[in-house]
Amino acid sequence: MSPRRNRQRGAKPADRTERTGAGRYGLEAAEEWRGEEWVVRQVGGTGAVKHYRCPGCDQEIPPGVPHVVTWPQHGDVDDRRHWHRACWNARDRRSARLQRSRNAPRY
Repeated sequence: MSPRRNRQRGAKPADRTERTGAGRYGLEAAEEWRGEEWVVRQVGGTGAVKHYRCPGCDQEIPPGVPHVVTWPQHGDVDDRRHWHRACWNARDRRSARLQRSRNAPRY
């Protein structure tokens, strides 16, 4: 006996990007932080393909982990920063002076 099919034959699954219009990366939103406008973009696990270092906790964000990309509204491409979602949400409660280890890269 073969397993039951939940889809009709020949029917293609709906493409999620067509419904939301989000594309590979998430929708952008504007937030104010420290008197400056920031663009905030949610990145899903499939869009995260490189290693990044979170400026909020100074820990690595491995590939495949959903996170947030932020940059100043009138900033350059080099101003983008990749944050853990929890770190971005707690950015006002975090200390401004991070304690890095000696071998940690300085981004």
